[in-house]
Amino acid sequence: EIQLVESGGGMVQPGGSLRLSCAASGFPFSRYDMSWVRQRPGKDRELVAEISSDAGSTNYLDSVKGRFTISRDNAKNALYLQMSSLKPEDTALYYCARDPLGITVPYNMIKYDYWGQGTQVTVSS
Repeated sequence: EIQLVESGGGMVQPGGSLRLSCAASGFPFSRYDMSWVRQRPGKDRELVAEISSDAGSTNYLDSVKGRFTISRDNAKNALYLQMSSLKPEDTALYYCARDPLGITVPYNMIKYDYWGQGTQVTVSS
């Protein structure tokens, strides 16, 4: 059974940091590009960051560039999102998602075939 399980969310003050993790199982993780997608309150889901299977390529949402870093450890079947200088507008449910089409294909929700359950990030003073 394919599973993606996120962890690491929580409440943090503006300017703080969090590290999200996604544990993958049930498929050859190292063969797939992966993404972090978030859904802010009242908004559509948006791509935050994506990474190629070999970690050689990454892409970021403009508003998180320089603040967020996506990474992966293929030996541990794990995906990460290091978030720094967090802002209230980063408050969202964060999902990891498997991308069978690859990061060269433009973002569209339907290109992901498996999603985690999400982890909540709340940035508030």
